[in-house]
Amino acid sequence: MKVLVANLGSTSFKYRLFDLSSDVQLARGGIDRIGSAESSCQVEIGDYSDTATRHIPDHAAAVKICLEQLTDAEHGCLGAVSEVAVIGFKTVFAGRLSGVRVVNEELLAAMEELSDIAPAHNPPYVKAMRQLREACPEIPLVAALETGFHDTIPLANRSYAVPAAWRTDYQVQRWGFHGASHRYITTRIAEILGRDDLRVISCHLGGSNSLCAAKDGVSLANSLGMSPQSGLPHNNRVGDFDPFALPVLMRATGKSLSELLEDLANKSGLLGVSGLSGDVRDLEEAAAEGHAGAQLALDVFVASIRQYVGAYLAVLGGADAIVFTGGIGENSQLIRQQVCDNMAWAGIELDTELNQQVDGETKISTAGSATEIWVLQTNEEIIVARQAAKAIS
Repeated sequence: MKVLVANLGSTSFKYRLFDLSSDVQLARGGIDRIGSAESSCQVEIGDYSDTATRHIPDHAAAVKICLEQLTDAEHGCLGAVSEVAVIGFKTVFAGRLSGVRVVNEELLAAMEELSDIAPAHNPPYVKAMRQLREACPEIPLVAALETGFHDTIPLANRSYAVPAAWRTDYQVQRWGFHGASHRYITTRIAEILGRDDLRVISCHLGGSNSLCAAKDGVSLANSLGMSPQSGLPHNNRVGDFDPFALPVLMRATGKSLSELLEDLANKSGLLGVSGLSGDVRDLEEAAAEGHAGAQLALDVFVASIRQYVGAYLAVLGGADAIVFTGGIGENSQLIRQQVCDNMAWAGIELDTELNQQVDGETKISTAGSATEIWVLQTNEEIIVARQAAKAIS
């Protein structure tokens, strides 16, 4: 079965094509600046790669270009569009409509209703999936909701201390996100260690960040809550924040609630603290040169990660493995080092030399560390591909 996995932004369409008979990636590509006169179209199929510029008016047109690339007579890897069995989407939030679902009007309506929770994600996905249903009615569309892996989180770890009706009637609870990444990490580390009874703290650190506590491959807690704006600080999103500060800010600044929410969603996080950048690479470089704001942003970020690591050690009763993944988790020696500093009391000891020599899947804990520390590259797309295939089988 060949499955196309789509990752959508408001003006972008990125894809990977998998042959699930052997879990092989056949192709990858993407289109940026959709809607502009000069959209950038990229494709990689085997040893062949190409970049072109053309006008792509919407996501439906982007998918048609993608299918043209994949079925190209000279360089394509498909004989016909009909070989694509399903298109899978790494969708974010539809409330109680969690898990893996064939895209229908009920799902799209739920995503629209809850767009306030994921304003950067739900609107472009809903728009694009509507376009694709109309443009490619012969190809089933499947949504793998980010919350799905966390459906197993117990109510004690999921519930806010708010009136009960808020949870039961209005879906106000900790939902958890980055489900495809955490599912892949817990599955992969179990394969590497040859055990299915692991206590794992999965650290997905990138532009968006979260930690997950998983036991026996099952999620028990996730640092993201009701929305992807919560938990750890993100590149430009706030993370955990006391809502009672909002009336103070409204009076002091004259800004409306919607304006302050915009600030929390786009001008906060590492960018807001540093006043410089939301990119950890920039912050590490600036901090090394004495930039106080950059240093504070890194300190806040590390402190938040460590607090969640400590909490999840309590949730799991210790950890057999801590895994770093995502752009920061895979590439920042400094963040990994500082997160694990002075944690020998918890059986967590990072090997400094190994931490500086990460190449692919790498163990970076000392020989005597009770908890193994790993760096793994996540693969959300293969998880979505497998889920989409199962949904239509």
